[in-house]
Amino acid sequence: MVPSTQLKRPTRLGDEVYNAIYSQLMSRQITPGGRISVDRLVRELGVSQTPIREALSRLEAQGLVVKAHLIGYSAADQLDSARLHQLYELRLLLEPFAAGRAALSMTEEAHAALIKLAGEMQAGETGPQVEAYSRFAQLDSEFHDLIAHASGNELVQETLANLHTHVHLFRLFYHARATADAIQEHQQIIEALIRRDPQAAEIAMRHHIERSRGRFASAFSR
Repeated sequence: MVPSTQLKRPTRLGDEVYNAIYSQLMSRQITPGGRISVDRLVRELGVSQTPIREALSRLEAQGLVVKAHLIGYSAADQLDSARLHQLYELRLLLEPFAAGRAALSMTEEAHAALIKLAGEMQAGETGPQVEAYSRFAQLDSEFHDLIAHASGNELVQETLANLHTHVHLFRLFYHARATADAIQEHQQIIEALIRRDPQAAEIAMRHHIERSRGRFASAFSR
């Protein structure tokens, strides 16, 4: 039985509700493919249906939640091995290219934003494990989205955003090394981008994605 996590009523209640449900999805308290009861969430979080439904709509847009007519909400199905392989094939085609382009066009403000995200990911490692892992997935997604945006190629950015890569990968299983290793790899990418070295940025991004594939592929061999 999931312990009570009733929320206080902060100014940004919608974000708090969203984060609470997101954390349950990422930690698999709500299992992939499982039905999501709005009434249960109302009781558990101590809020009305309105912020619950708003949060579920946000999660639906991210690909984490599916809404079916006359049935309601359920958690999206989990990646299988074939889908994981296809996802990384596409990432290896697009993300090194995006990093190379970003190295030539990224502003100093964008550099600062990447450094800030990397710092938040590292600082988050000291928090409670489930919450920290969930937050890391959010920050990791923002990190890669920022680089894709800085590439200047809107189609690449849209394609990567629509994959909802990071939320689905991090939902596979809790993996502490997935965060510690990624932090080091992110730093190599940042350094190449700041040097405005497109070749080094492409190499660093490809290395990061290949290492990530190895980490998450182990979910299917355990």
